[in-house]
Amino acid sequence: MTRIAFTASDRPEAQEGLERLVNRYGATPVEEADVIVALGGDGFMLECFHDHMATKLPIYGMNRGSVGFLMNDYSEAGLLDRIAAAERAVIHPLRMTATDVNGKSHVALAINEVSLLRQTRQAAKLRISIDGKLRLGELSCDGALVSTPAGSTAYNLSAHGPIIPLDARVLALTPISAFRPRRWRGALLAHTAKVTFEILEAGKRPVSAVADNFEVRDVLEVQIAEDRKVSLNMLFDEGRSLEERVLAEQFST
Repeated sequence: MTRIAFTASDRPEAQEGLERLVNRYGATPVEEADVIVALGGDGFMLECFHDHMATKLPIYGMNRGSVGFLMNDYSEAGLLDRIAAAERAVIHPLRMTATDVNGKSHVALAINEVSLLRQTRQAAKLRISIDGKLRLGELSCDGALVSTPAGSTAYNLSAHGPIIPLDARVLALTPISAFRPRRWRGALLAHTAKVTFEILEAGKRPVSAVADNFEVRDVLEVQIAEDRKVSLNMLFDEGRSLEERVLAEQFST
């Protein structure tokens, strides 16, 4: 029998669902569980992965939030059977190493994307290198982001970046409101690529770097690369895999 550790966001509907599921299936401590069931929205799902990354437990999400692209439908019935039949998606996060103006290094993992964002009214100016080779000497913009395939339907899509199939082994490099060069729409990179952003005129045009929900202010340089040593397992109901959702998103109107 599957041992389930339940967790939920602080939304009332998530807390209500948590109480009902625990009463029906019981609760197991995370350290003794086979799977984590997370109740909330996509943001809470990402929080769960960050909080429980060291356990390497698969997470089965159920939507009790506002956005549920990464979640399964909420239902109290047949949960054990649904988990047993679930399809698994393996996600490799991005590792961000950001150096701030004081020379301090900050390291964080991002499941969706690493984004660079201007902190003031003035546009950011970024220099972009790929695998140590300069590719764009100056990008004037509101910011830029590097997205995983799993995160390509989130902020990346809102910034007009491409949707990436999970097995494509590529990353999306997408500008946010690019001013110059005006026609640059970003690039698709091999998943092995190492992306380096240098912030130009950092004192006058400060930039923050955000790895999912971890923010570093006033950065000078940000390095981003996929971390293949870390594997995150996400469970989806049979026939509603993450691969299917990403594909369907490309045909949505």
